[in-house]
Amino acid sequence: MRFDLAVVGGGVVGASVARAARGLSVALIAADRPADRERSQRYDARIYALSPGNVAFLRSIKAWDLIPADRLTPVHSMRVFGDAPDTCIEFDAYRAGASELAWIVEDSALQAALWTAMSAQDGLELIVPGQCDSLEVGGSASLGLSSGRQIEAGLVIGADGADSFVRTAAGIHAAGKLYSQTAVVANFKCAKPHGHTAFQWFQRGAVLALLPLPGDRVSMVWSVSDDESTRLTEMGGEQLADAVTAASAGVLGTLEPESRAQGYSLRTVTASRLVAPHVALVGDAAHVIHPLAGQGLNLGLQDARSLAAVILQREKVRGVGDLRVLRRYERSRSEAILAMRTGVDSLHQLFGSANPVVGRMRNLALNLTNRMPVIKNLLLRHAAR
Repeated sequence: MRFDLAVVGGGVVGASVARAARGLSVALIAADRPADRERSQRYDARIYALSPGNVAFLRSIKAWDLIPADRLTPVHSMRVFGDAPDTCIEFDAYRAGASELAWIVEDSALQAALWTAMSAQDGLELIVPGQCDSLEVGGSASLGLSSGRQIEAGLVIGADGADSFVRTAAGIHAAGKLYSQTAVVANFKCAKPHGHTAFQWFQRGAVLALLPLPGDRVSMVWSVSDDESTRLTEMGGEQLADAVTAASAGVLGTLEPESRAQGYSLRTVTASRLVAPHVALVGDAAHVIHPLAGQGLNLGLQDARSLAAVILQREKVRGVGDLRVLRRYERSRSEAILAMRTGVDSLHQLFGSANPVVGRMRNLALNLTNRMPVIKNLLLRHAAR
């Protein structure tokens, strides 16, 4: 069967670009669909802090409003601490003239909303379970599935993660490195109200973040060395809660465990190109960055927004897989991706240094920036995209 688009990968970014391509015929190929789980009071340990721009995008594709309101948390302020007790930079939505800095949403809730929206989309076929075995490109693209089915499409979109089949099959090189770090995630109840504030501590290489969840709960992301992650994930819940309470200087009072700790190995991936004839990459298939800025999914959703806009606004004489059309998408994303990757790597190196001179300089820079509202507002406007 011939489609305009074949999206490989059914995660948040893949589902978003498929949903945004309304008016085109789309095949979405995924290994499985989000697990159907009964709603409970427990929250996912894997959560995202989405920018206002991406929330607006999800609203425009009729997915955001499908997420239960009581599973969403607005972030009204953020406090970032250096590795000295008196070092801090604060961001406030009200002072910046915004209603919120970000929205916290669970991975499962966001995926469920997107798949519910896709299930009612005309011209969209969900091929689940589906696994790609081959990709051939000529006048169009042809995907061979392990089931024996052949999918013809004007454009194949690789949204299939850091180890992307589409990227490899299209001959697009990717460079990467390991950080020798693991992100440990878990949820806790907090004794003091979080006040819709996100907290982050730079700890000479390690980065601890506590993000607000509905009610009296917070979600932890603690990026630490691989050895330290093993120690943390092997702790009992109460022991880990005590460790996080101490590392956060008790800013939210005593913490109580709400979920088991899980670890995710950290690395970077950078594709040499985002496009090839009849092929485009989005999300982790195109770029993976360190989570210290919490911008990985935001960058991927910006890819989805940009690619969908370029495709839908193309001249009608050009096909969706025309390389001249796809290069517009690549040009539109190159600066933002490079800036984010460079900025995150620089922060990681700056705050990972044990040199005392570097330590004094970074703490001074944080405090100085905190006294400059113009600079802080520029940073917030960039993060709001």
